[in-house]
Amino acid sequence: MKNFLFNSVVVRRWLAGLALLATTLVLGLVFFPWDLLRGPINRYVSEQLGRRFEITRHLSVSLGRTTTVIADGVEIANPEWAKDPYLLKATAAEFDISLLPLLAGKVVLPRIKMTEPRIGLQIEPDGRRTWAFSRNTSDKGASPQIGTVVVDQGSLTYLAKAQGADLDVRFSLVPESANTMPLRYQATGRWNNGSFTASGRTGGVLEFSKNSEAPFPVELEAVAGKTSLKAKGSIADLANLGSIDANFDLQGKNLDDLYGLFGVVLPATPAYKLRGKLDKNNKIWAVSQIQGLLGKSDLSGSMSFDQSSKVPLLTGKLQSKVMDFADLAPVIGMEPVGSSTQAVNSVGVSTPNKKAKSNTDKTTPPNGTAPGKVLPRTPLNVPRLNAMNADVTYSAADIRHVKVLPLDKGSVHVVLKDGILQLEPISLGVAGGSVAGTIRIDSTVLPAAVTTRLDVRALQLNQLFPAVERTKTGFGKFSGRFNLTGRGNSVAQVLGSSSGDVALLMGKGEMSNILLEFMGLDGGEVIKFLVRGDDTVQLRCAAAAFDVKQGLMTSRAIVLDTSDTVITGQGQVNLAAETLDILFKPQPKDMSILSLRSPLRISGTFADTTAGPEASALAGRVGIALVLAAINPLLALAATIETGPGENADCAAVLSQAAQPKSATGKK
Repeated sequence: MKNFLFNSVVVRRWLAGLALLATTLVLGLVFFPWDLLRGPINRYVSEQLGRRFEITRHLSVSLGRTTTVIADGVEIANPEWAKDPYLLKATAAEFDISLLPLLAGKVVLPRIKMTEPRIGLQIEPDGRRTWAFSRNTSDKGASPQIGTVVVDQGSLTYLAKAQGADLDVRFSLVPESANTMPLRYQATGRWNNGSFTASGRTGGVLEFSKNSEAPFPVELEAVAGKTSLKAKGSIADLANLGSIDANFDLQGKNLDDLYGLFGVVLPATPAYKLRGKLDKNNKIWAVSQIQGLLGKSDLSGSMSFDQSSKVPLLTGKLQSKVMDFADLAPVIGMEPVGSSTQAVNSVGVSTPNKKAKSNTDKTTPPNGTAPGKVLPRTPLNVPRLNAMNADVTYSAADIRHVKVLPLDKGSVHVVLKDGILQLEPISLGVAGGSVAGTIRIDSTVLPAAVTTRLDVRALQLNQLFPAVERTKTGFGKFSGRFNLTGRGNSVAQVLGSSSGDVALLMGKGEMSNILLEFMGLDGGEVIKFLVRGDDTVQLRCAAAAFDVKQGLMTSRAIVLDTSDTVITGQGQVNLAAETLDILFKPQPKDMSILSLRSPLRISGTFADTTAGPEASALAGRVGIALVLAAINPLLALAATIETGPGENADCAAVLSQAAQPKSATGKK
């Protein structure tokens, strides 16, 4: 019994001693002068991070599996190559550190709270990053694992030469109250080597943990060059922007500018204003519910940009209820007309100052052509065709304001793969008929190889030339084809080097008689129709076919055969020089007075074309008339009497000849 009592007393004394020792240790840790350890801690952390770390004023520590460090004055240096000397410099910082990972060289910071932080981020083209904590600071270097971050106010700089980015961001925390986005920010600088400004709000606690499922609210208003963006939504996995759900409004001068901002290859367009919904899941960006304007054309649909592969893939389906033909001008390298720009300006898109010209503006005329030329010479950005792949369809239900051809609708399937752009099928509704086929651009060779195959079917004569009043009373159907292959980086270069064949054919129909008599300079017939009204004449057949070699179009067959007149022609069109010289020879099938029928020549340049009677032939007739008039004025009429030597053409042979190209490239 005595031994038991003795042992109990001993145990109690030991327990009391242990309790006293624990209390002493706790009090020692609580009141431990941690500032004495600032030097060793600074050296140890600097060694682990691979750069200078320093707590400059005061240190206190609360130990545990996750240790809380409260420091007055914290500095983490950037590598020597960085522009900003500090990765982090804060008036005060409180952060939790997981000790076990730190012993293994991994920095795990579950919580960071900073007062007036200054942060300097920089990434080099070779992959070096200021926030990679390793000796070489390469892209493979270990970055810290960060949980939540809370700041009151401060600044951040971001420099990325490869992106043309140099940003200065200021932020501050306003009283939260009921506001779910109390952190305000303002950014200025350069992005994609152009001016950049941004402002907005975010949540007060930045959650960088990969395990966090709570959405992080964000509002953004940004202007990069001539492109502006407004967005509001949320981000999950803030560290990697792994998931984004937002609504956006996007507007600018040219969709082509988005390549420098987001890496998406889009065609040149007039000024635009679009809105929609953005969803990002890992490396797939999906844009849906697109609504807006490109120039005066409406646009809707959805698109997806997949960056999970080495070469990104753009897919989508877009459509327009009404497409203004003038809005296609930038696609082929010409400037949009003023009405296209004004249409979007009316809803708020800012346009560039006319005094501020780009480098291309200094060398390229406003319409994208050379002086005295018609074909666009603005270089197509062929190298961009290798930047991504694409599979996109576009359709327009109604095409308006076409001055050259009466288009009414159209669609195209765009496939871009490994630098080869294929527009197949292209389908256009033209003059009551259709134009369908394919265009292929191969950018893997220099200059780019362009192949065009288009079939023309059932174009209505009375709709084909809406600006020519005299064609509206005629009818008949045109068919034909365009088979051309050329090399170049602009429309002018491609056509100027093209080879192949072009043909338009027409069977039976009707057309204006007065139009024929004007072409034949039959004064008597013209006067008759002007007095009693125009009439139509039966069209037996018509054909215009050219063989094309290195940009030179040589006529294979030009025939217009009616019940009244046979018109044949020959000549050349030089696509490289943009000149033409075609001679038409009318042969009437009836007798007429006051006729000075002679060959009709169309010549000059595409920009300045002239048409008139062949001078030598007409001069001969006029000379005979003057000689006879000197004898007897009434005899002068004898020189103008047409006896009508024309005969019916062999339409079957004409159409067969026109349909058979001589060039090897035109054969099927």
